[in-house]
Amino acid sequence: MELHIFTEPQQGATQGQLREVALAAEALGFAGFFRSDHLLAIGTDPAPPGPTESWASLADIASATTRIRIGTLMTSATFRHPGPLAVAVAQVDEVSSGRVDFGFGAGWYQAEHLAYGLPFPEVGERMERFEEQLEILRGLWATPAGRTFSFSGRHYQLHECPALPRPVQPGGPPVLIGGMGSRVTPRLAARYAREFNCAFVPLGAATSQFQRVQAACERSGRDPATMRLSMALTVACGRTEVEADHRCRVIGRDYEHLRQTGLAGTPEMILERLGELSLMGCARAYLQLLDLADRDHLQLLAEEVMARIG
Repeated sequence: MELHIFTEPQQGATQGQLREVALAAEALGFAGFFRSDHLLAIGTDPAPPGPTESWASLADIASATTRIRIGTLMTSATFRHPGPLAVAVAQVDEVSSGRVDFGFGAGWYQAEHLAYGLPFPEVGERMERFEEQLEILRGLWATPAGRTFSFSGRHYQLHECPALPRPVQPGGPPVLIGGMGSRVTPRLAARYAREFNCAFVPLGAATSQFQRVQAACERSGRDPATMRLSMALTVACGRTEVEADHRCRVIGRDYEHLRQTGLAGTPEMILERLGELSLMGCARAYLQLLDLADRDHLQLLAEEVMARIG
């Protein structure tokens, strides 16, 4: 199983701090460094330094790192037009020499849309726009050299777009789709995604959703084995349970609750939970780190958890 570090910079992090954590994660051997795409803190009052724009942020991290994969969980379709978004992602893919994984979602946090003056349609329209954006991004990234791409949809129209710049990865960066919708989400994942992610849900709920996605693959004629499955979970690891409990309190989480819903406890306890994920078919775990100043936590996860994964 691959372990990726997942950060939530809208909760309070400068770009310099993100870069330092990404470099540390790469040096310690983690497979990926991912970040959220939000414009407003969640569950707390906004405070300095405020949000960082995800693809500008990842361009900086791409130029500072050399090996680790980078991406978003999840870029919000409501923030951007698909044409300029395709340009931004392709550019970061080029800077990183093809290390981008593109997590993409329909958008859900209404408060940040109100705060920044962004339209926030009802969920049905958001999903329609999301699907059109997926089709456009795939089409732009797959357009052969010297050809143009056009699209006529209900919400977006492109006329003879030159589909430049081109990403380094053939056909574009791998697409990640996530969410717990029972019908549309599995269908879109089966059609467009290389990876499906469940975030911050009980293992039973994730198992059920994975099964829906695999069934959607079968209905579309796709081999379910070609869909990578992953989970994102908040982590609080300690050499002892007392230390793990302290890390939970620092990030405002209850230790016993996080033991049930995320990854909390000693390295042995976390390895046991990761083993359960592996049996579910998970190939990647995204470890949500909420205290980016705690570098000892990152090193502990590398040396006592990641190094012991078979």
